[in-house]
Amino acid sequence: MALSISEVALLLEQEYGSPVGWWSAETPFEVAVGAILTQRTSWANVESSIDALKREGLLTPSRLVDAGGAKVEMLVRRTGFYRQKSKYLLELASYVQDEYGGDLLNMSRRPQYQLREELLKLRGVGPETADSILLYALSMPSFVVDAYTTRFLARLGLDLGQGYDSIKQSFESAFENDSARLSKAHALIVIHCKSRCRTIPVCNGCPLLCSCRLEAEQKE
Repeated sequence: MALSISEVALLLEQEYGSPVGWWSAETPFEVAVGAILTQRTSWANVESSIDALKREGLLTPSRLVDAGGAKVEMLVRRTGFYRQKSKYLLELASYVQDEYGGDLLNMSRRPQYQLREELLKLRGVGPETADSILLYALSMPSFVVDAYTTRFLARLGLDLGQGYDSIKQSFESAFENDSARLSKAHALIVIHCKSRCRTIPVCNGCPLLCSCRLEAEQKE
């Protein structure tokens, strides 16, 4: 049985409830820092590094820039690729400091498409990271297509076109460019992929089993 994106999201919400505190952060800048640090590592390592930055009082653009590369490298070491990520964080912090007076929320004054283009010019900021910052730090309707999403869609057999932008636009259209609905849909997909739709899936009791291509293939 083929389901629409919105129907899939509804079934997931019925199973897991409405995500609360999905991306736990005290400030929008902390969200942006997490979006960079989470590349190629676990969230547990990200949380550890964010806690280390927080203890040193470095979770503001100006203080991060003043701390310098060696200090930041030491504090984010657990996330891996720490030398690169330190440079990425310092470039992001300098950008926010120079262009937006040190307040990431000031970015909201510019059009979303312009902000996305600016973010993508920063080292270490690809489409997934840029959209995470736009959606979760700035509450803009920019869907995040991550590894969980692509695995999920492939197993369900949902054809949303080829490539990142096509999938992103399909979600944004389905949820009428509503940032709250988009963030909820993304959070539910991540929760589902962590609990059931893992690399080695746990299919028993899955609310989407009747629509799963993987399940159908295993029965053939």
